[in-house]
Amino acid sequence: MNTTYSPVSGSFRDPAGFLFSHEGTIYRQVNHWGQADYDRLMTSGLYTALTDAGLLLPHEEVGLLAPRPELAYRILRPLQIPFISYPYEWCFSQLQDAALTTLRIQKRALDFGMSLKDSSAYNIQFYAGRPVLIDTLSFEPYQEGRPWVAYRQFCQHFLAPLALMARRDVRLSQLLRVYIDGLPLDLTARLLPWAARFQAGLFFHIYLHARSQQRYADAAAVPARPTGQMSRTGLLGLLDSLETATARLRWREGATAWGDYYDKTNYTAAAHEHKKALISAWLEKIAPQSVWDLGANTGLFSRLASARGIPTVAFDVDPGAVEQAYRSVRDTGETHLLPLLLDFTNPSPALGWQNRERSSWLERGPADAVLALALVHHLAIANNVPLPRLAEFFREVGEWLVLEFVPKEDSQVQRLLATREDIFPEYTQEGVERAFAGAFTLVDSQPIQDSQRRLYLFRR
Repeated sequence: MNTTYSPVSGSFRDPAGFLFSHEGTIYRQVNHWGQADYDRLMTSGLYTALTDAGLLLPHEEVGLLAPRPELAYRILRPLQIPFISYPYEWCFSQLQDAALTTLRIQKRALDFGMSLKDSSAYNIQFYAGRPVLIDTLSFEPYQEGRPWVAYRQFCQHFLAPLALMARRDVRLSQLLRVYIDGLPLDLTARLLPWAARFQAGLFFHIYLHARSQQRYADAAAVPARPTGQMSRTGLLGLLDSLETATARLRWREGATAWGDYYDKTNYTAAAHEHKKALISAWLEKIAPQSVWDLGANTGLFSRLASARGIPTVAFDVDPGAVEQAYRSVRDTGETHLLPLLLDFTNPSPALGWQNRERSSWLERGPADAVLALALVHHLAIANNVPLPRLAEFFREVGEWLVLEFVPKEDSQVQRLLATREDIFPEYTQEGVERAFAGAFTLVDSQPIQDSQRRLYLFRR
């Protein structure tokens, strides 16, 4: 490959093409292997139908020199996604919407005589607040009578984790970090509560499907593609059944650790408004191109950046808070905010083949600016991370840092100290300033009125 190009590490499995980076832009090489399917997509009307509906990421063909010219048929420049996320970072409704989008695309493809040859959750990304298919090479001509080749993958990538999240525990979505090729259906069947088998869709697509897989596992040879016959009417019936089973799943969210944080904080209305005014003024001053809000809760302060048209990712460890943030994005049509689930003490690692197929969280940064509002006390006290280590962490994550210090006298810190000994003598305003002075330059510092909290603006 030309040394000025960098292959995208997660794009190597499909002989039809691959992604690569050149001068900070992502491109796709379509190989001769995928020529016929790509041409069919482009000439059938399906590409236009899907892109017009916001279901497929649009692209343009460009004259860039191919990184693998001996294989190349076309070079595409797709619309650029500001931040690549993974299914184990999505809340319940994000994964559900991604699943329903995949089924909608498959149904639309059939109208144009094509079909999805895979249904990987990693082929879906969130752009402008909505799930969109990013893999242009996922389509092939539909053949009458052939079962849907992506059926098993859909069940393992979407239906199985959604069923576990809805019927057992929402935190089981993290099994997707272990099984990055989708949850085994036999394991899913064992983990689901007994009553789940009385839900028709789950019984058919999880339990019976798992038994079928086990029968094939004992066979001498497993067919590469599903065998048997399925009419177009039968395939549409299968898709309708999957859609119904997926849409009927509900996460009955109860009280989560921080989902009601803003109802319990000791902020006054004046303190809230002053904090928002300070952050807004600093965002105006530094004009970042991207913002990460760490510990964003439901995204209240994230929206100070996203409302300015700045691509903003709102990370939080609480599934309920992320769920609320995403539903608000979806319901209001916000286009620059992406809520994601992340534990900063155990963030998404590099996974997959050679530990490079899925990038770690830090590898997808840094951001221009980072908001760390009412977060440091959680990491320093609840997780025993020394302040100098926190400063190193934030220095790696972004150039600008807006940090909120919450003193021990604050009710939220008292909540953390209520069940443990105070072994944190360095956790003071002076201690924070001293620790961060080694990693950042202090640009501004302001007390938040009607509170004992303080905001800092640092630059790396």
